[in-house]
Amino acid sequence: MSIVTVGTVAFDSIETPRGKADRVIGGACTYISWSASYFTDDIKLVSIVGEDFPSSELKELEGRGVDLEGLEIVKGGKSFYWSGRYHDNMNQRDTLVTELNVLADFDPTLPHSYKNADYVMLGNLTPEIQLQVINQMEKKPKLIVMDTMNFWMDIAWDSLIETVKHVDVITINDEEARQLSGEFSLVNAAAKIHTMGPRYVVIKKGEHGALLFGDGKIFSAPALPLAEVYDPTGAGDTFAGGFIGYLASQDEINFDNMKRAIIYGSAMASFCVEEFSINKLKSLDKDQIDARVQKFIEISRVEI
Repeated sequence: MSIVTVGTVAFDSIETPRGKADRVIGGACTYISWSASYFTDDIKLVSIVGEDFPSSELKELEGRGVDLEGLEIVKGGKSFYWSGRYHDNMNQRDTLVTELNVLADFDPTLPHSYKNADYVMLGNLTPEIQLQVINQMEKKPKLIVMDTMNFWMDIAWDSLIETVKHVDVITINDEEARQLSGEFSLVNAAAKIHTMGPRYVVIKKGEHGALLFGDGKIFSAPALPLAEVYDPTGAGDTFAGGFIGYLASQDEINFDNMKRAIIYGSAMASFCVEEFSINKLKSLDKDQIDARVQKFIEISRVEI
């Protein structure tokens, strides 16, 4: 099943307690596409880069089954750039530099071949652009998944609420769920968010796993304890890619498949943080992914 992925393709400079990486490949759409490519080879990318973005990286994406017809390459332009420094606990970070560059003029027009995709993954972008993509679809996708963050809640509340009305799944962290809903209890927060539109609410809790709310049910997924975390950048996007990639591979939307998708997404994210940038995502195979998923099953299984 085909997936339209929307988001940034960018450069990052990252500093963590484990080291530094300067001007490495990043961007929400990059992580989503690489992660989803392990489950489907029909991915349609929508983004924008400058002429400075390496063609070798784009060829690698194409080799993973990613269609780049929806990628705008601006002649003489510079790609989006972000630089950040993580604190010792890896849960907090300081943004040092943000350069929008060509992203400032991003006005996506979907190629005709994208407009009937079965699944849509809206990476973290302005809600206006996310809604613009939804409105260009010629038929209603089987599933629209939206990622967002507190920044858009602060500066674009009205357009965010309008976009949320049109999605089936929203993925946010616990602080963002509380801000979006005005509720402290995550159970109440999810219930409030359901009334805004989404059938399913995924609340990410970092090293404490994730919660899934939908169809009157709740699922709590564990996080895999890792001895070393090198770079958390892109973990949430990698989760989203694994999540929607798995659902597209199964092509059946129900709560049980959502639960499995959360585990597969979590497994992909656990690989992502083990190296800087997308390096680990480039070197995986099916056996490694299956083995990692089995670890998630083992740490959460109990017989009473």
